[in-house]
Amino acid sequence: MSTTPVEDAMRFKITEALKPLTLEIHNDSAMHAHHKAMVGSVSKETHFRLVITSEAFKSKMQPARHRMVYTLLKEELEREGGIHALQLKTRTPEEEERQLAREKAEQGQPIADAGNK
Repeated sequence: MSTTPVEDAMRFKITEALKPLTLEIHNDSAMHAHHKAMVGSVSKETHFRLVITSEAFKSKMQPARHRMVYTLLKEELEREGGIHALQLKTRTPEEEERQLAREKAEQGQPIADAGNK
């Protein structure tokens, strides 16, 4: 039996439906266990941050992308003791590539350019 059933279900559903190139699932529940809303909760899987890069997000605005994920995780969000907070970063492969290039530039690293040889 898994000790992370909610995370496992999220990983499975997102992978099956969105075929992500990048999928990061961060369980931040421990940082929020002391909050008033969490009093009496025995779940260790209530607060998550997700980073998802998928072709499925192409030509969709952020709200539509987030609705896609919420629809996939409807059961986990509605379940008693389930997900209380879900932070999403959704992007296309091109958006991820641009972000990585920006981060490299900020760190002073050379940016690979197919046009320069």
